[in-house]
Amino acid sequence: MTDAVLQIETLSAGYGRFDVIHDISMSVANGEAVALLGPNGAGKTTVLRSIMGLIRHRRGAIRIAGTDVTKMPAHRVAKGHAALVPEGRRLFLNQTVEDNLRLGAMRHRRNPQKVQELLDSVFELFPVVERHRHRPSSALSGGEQQMVAIGRMMMNDPTLMLLDEPSLGLAPLAIDDMTRALVKLRQQGRSILLVEQRVDLALKVCDRIYVLSDGRIIDEKRTGELGDDGRALIDAYLG
Repeated sequence: MTDAVLQIETLSAGYGRFDVIHDISMSVANGEAVALLGPNGAGKTTVLRSIMGLIRHRRGAIRIAGTDVTKMPAHRVAKGHAALVPEGRRLFLNQTVEDNLRLGAMRHRRNPQKVQELLDSVFELFPVVERHRHRPSSALSGGEQQMVAIGRMMMNDPTLMLLDEPSLGLAPLAIDDMTRALVKLRQQGRSILLVEQRVDLALKVCDRIYVLSDGRIIDEKRTGELGDDGRALIDAYLG
């Protein structure tokens, strides 16, 4: 894929002496949203951590917009190549919403105009975040905190956006709000790799899906092939 923002080729990675993912090959095109689905323990988070340079790679290659990041340290990957919304959000709860957002823009700190433009884009996508910008993050609901976490990723202005289980623990209305925001990001041309358990969310947001099981890619489909609820996919792979 010549326009690939993310290209993973035969990647194996894990912890200690043990591989968690085995010979993974996948891609995300420029402006494409892709979901990585699979049961608990399949290795989905390990794929994201591998992209971010947070765990050791045994074999294979990872390229972001043509740059080989396979052996790049995490702090360099985070300088615009990719940014991650981790499971559990991991905000600084004693800091204000705006302080959390500005931390995401550390690589732009010498360009105040750029930081302000990014901040405005977050507030445009999440008006509720702007209303709470001076409140401590601990005062927000789970759904609002997830908006801040996504906003912090946006402040990095990465080539590739990574999200790990963003719907986890959220109420249905908060999931709907977050889904609409992710659809808008895709419509803006952002490249997204989404790890999720909810097939319905992935179908609304993404152009393609990969299914991961026991650390291996076992299927790849365009979301248009799966129907509105992905029932066949759920029955076949996810239970």
